[in-house]
Amino acid sequence: MTILNNISLKPYNTFGIDVTAKHFVSVKNVAQLKSILALEQYPEKFILGGGSNMLLTKDIDALVIHIDLKGITITSKDNSSVIVKSGAGENWHEFVLWCLDHDFGGIENLSLIPGNIGTAPIQNIGAYGVEIKDVFESCEALHIKTQNIKTFTNADCNFDYRNSIFKQKLKGEYIITNVSLKLSTVHHSIKTNYGAITNELERLKVKTPEIQDISKAVINIRESKLPNPKIIGNSGSFFKNPVISKAQFNTLKDNFPEIPNYVVSANEVKIPAGWLIEHAGFKGKHFGDYGVHKNQALVLVNYGKAKGSDIFDLSKLIQSTIKRIFNISLEVEVNII
Repeated sequence: MTILNNISLKPYNTFGIDVTAKHFVSVKNVAQLKSILALEQYPEKFILGGGSNMLLTKDIDALVIHIDLKGITITSKDNSSVIVKSGAGENWHEFVLWCLDHDFGGIENLSLIPGNIGTAPIQNIGAYGVEIKDVFESCEALHIKTQNIKTFTNADCNFDYRNSIFKQKLKGEYIITNVSLKLSTVHHSIKTNYGAITNELERLKVKTPEIQDISKAVINIRESKLPNPKIIGNSGSFFKNPVISKAQFNTLKDNFPEIPNYVVSANEVKIPAGWLIEHAGFKGKHFGDYGVHKNQALVLVNYGKAKGSDIFDLSKLIQSTIKRIFNISLEVEVNII
């Protein structure tokens, strides 16, 4: 475990933003993490996971601690389910594929989401009608100041849409070290009624889908819409899908009859942010070395050497335009650093 100086973070964030960490270290286990946190000569510390849900707009004048805790284990199993524990540094999609190889169901709809296991509960990642809270059993997290380990249950995490206690009340206080999920081993619940999964299964000529078929369909859909961050820098969906009142939606529908929507409750409706951004004229638009992806308006992209501040300014322009046209406030999903 070596502390390095003046290290580029370009390989460590999916946007591919080239900023510099004044100091950098990668930790492989909890003991290393504790010893690094205890170093008083580095008073400022910055925790870095998979780098998939952040936009770096400046150099990091601190000790960047890269969480690289690995390992996947089965901790318990019964006749219908299994508890799988994963180190926070495991890649999320590779973990999904591992579970599918073992015929463990529940997260197949979350295939190909970028990032690591440790940040998945923080964001309550979700796609195609499934969120991690649906299968979340618990996680262990290290309190940064006391270095005590605490177990958080599903209820403890206060999960909400793209939100959790780790983004709110406990933001910046804990580092998640491992995550345990409860997955099915038999009688898998197949969810195909969100997005284009049904159409893709028909295209694949799959009539009785298994969880592996759902994953394949989701991967195909995502690859057709979303750029590979290894080729084009991006952080997936940059904005949350806004939830508005039924009354506001009815007013919008008068002016935009074709506006898509998903009923959240008797009084709330969710609007696809990508549709709003596309109909505001941003889809596929270039601004020099950055812009909005041609296939998915929710995705802001770095075509090569863009600065984080460039992409942040673009996000502000999109927000103000959506507010002006639709009177809807778009909330950023990624963390702006």
